[in-house]
Amino acid sequence: MALLRSRMKKGKGSTRSNEEDFSVNLTKQLDDNLKNLNKMLDNPSDLVIRELTIGSANHRCAIVFIDGLIDKKVVDGKILKNLQTQLQNKTLPSSDAAILDEVQREIISVSHVEQGNTLDDVSNSILSGGTAFYLDGINKVLIMNTMGWETRSIQEPITESLIRGPREGFVENIGTNMVLIRRYIRDSNLRFTTYKVGRRSKKALVLAYVDGIVHPDIVKELKRRLESIDMDDAPESGYIEQWIEDSFLSPFPQIFHTERPDKVSAALLQGKAAILLDGTPFVLTAPSTLGNSFQSPEDYYERWFVGTLIRMLRYGAAFIAMFLPALYIALVSYQPGMIPSKLAFSIAATREGVPFPSVVEAISMGLTMELLREAGVRLPKTIGQTIGIVGGLVIGDAAVQAGIVSPIMVIVVALTAIASFALPSYSIAISFRMIRFGFMIAASVLGLYGVILLYIVLNIHIVNLKSIGVPYTTPFAPSFVKDWLDLVVRAPLTMLTERPKYTKPNDSKPMDKGEKKQ
Repeated sequence: MALLRSRMKKGKGSTRSNEEDFSVNLTKQLDDNLKNLNKMLDNPSDLVIRELTIGSANHRCAIVFIDGLIDKKVVDGKILKNLQTQLQNKTLPSSDAAILDEVQREIISVSHVEQGNTLDDVSNSILSGGTAFYLDGINKVLIMNTMGWETRSIQEPITESLIRGPREGFVENIGTNMVLIRRYIRDSNLRFTTYKVGRRSKKALVLAYVDGIVHPDIVKELKRRLESIDMDDAPESGYIEQWIEDSFLSPFPQIFHTERPDKVSAALLQGKAAILLDGTPFVLTAPSTLGNSFQSPEDYYERWFVGTLIRMLRYGAAFIAMFLPALYIALVSYQPGMIPSKLAFSIAATREGVPFPSVVEAISMGLTMELLREAGVRLPKTIGQTIGIVGGLVIGDAAVQAGIVSPIMVIVVALTAIASFALPSYSIAISFRMIRFGFMIAASVLGLYGVILLYIVLNIHIVNLKSIGVPYTTPFAPSFVKDWLDLVVRAPLTMLTERPKYTKPNDSKPMDKGEKKQ
């Protein structure tokens, strides 16, 4: 009890390491155990304690749960009803431990039941949607999984819509997400390793991989990083991504996220691992490379030349999103001789009367487009798209009519915005949008030389960047020639007979020569 009082005095502002143990052993007195639980949770109004007697000797017991976190049909029909009907006037064993074992084996009709002997075991269970069964005279409890709060149904992914492909996406329930992955990969080697994240929230986190395909070093490194997480709460998988990524100073995402089960299953079968966090529909996949950001599941659902064309368009869109405004500034301000004469005269005519240099035009219009994009995201759906489209047209036309910017600049900014929307990865698109402003400034200082110099610096950064120890630029550099069949082009499926070499999979081929097809 002294330890319990010491724990209570810690308060909400206390800090503690993962190694410290604040568990309090249960006593044999039912009243003391219930009193300690109430004191620990500060007697919450939603804490339900149902006391009852069982057997002919009227043994005292109680079931405890948090209202709203449990499935009442399970608690009432498979626990409480069984205790009151099957044990009524029944002669029970003389030993309290034997009574608890009999209740666990013969009375409770819940699939997952385990025993606990500390106050932390009970609190963690009921705060996660479980139910605890106390029996007077024994310092152990039965912990039953009765989770049953309201969850969102499976719907089409919002951030990764496809023309052709599955329409189901992950939800906020980690159990449902694990089932979705198992539906795609019905392999006995599929592994799920569970962790608890958050000193206060104690959320479930699952590391998924296919044993026999993924390289052991990748799993070992991911486990090491996940075990190093030390935070009060991880409300979204972005917290996990930022904690375990290789370089927090890089503008590029080193771990990708997705809402699509088909995308995660494909990554697992390529020798990668996935990280699922309870409470979010976004699942992380690692290791990831720059080439992965231009790939979409739809590339494989269409014929190979259609997928290749779309993927090449994405690479072109990435170039436009990053370089077009900077090239415009460099050519107009420093190297106008590189522009064809008729086009140069046309640009000069449109810029006549514009009071600002081209770099001020580009940065101001770029910031305006970013503000409109952000406003469109935050506003309700029904008016968000209208604000984004109409706002851009109105502001652009008004700026041209007022002589603040030139018409050619409006075209450049519009093309840049459209190109950034063509990228399938939202995270990489944001990175290109940020880097674009750096190229604008470099172009305003040194023209094309500034763009080239910054591009060299950017390449130096990318080739030194890693994702869970895997170089970010693979299979470009280091080069894996066979992996180029699924990089800029998407070769026919009959040619994609091996897994990516950069993940160093133990099983390099989807079907070994000596293995029989099932």
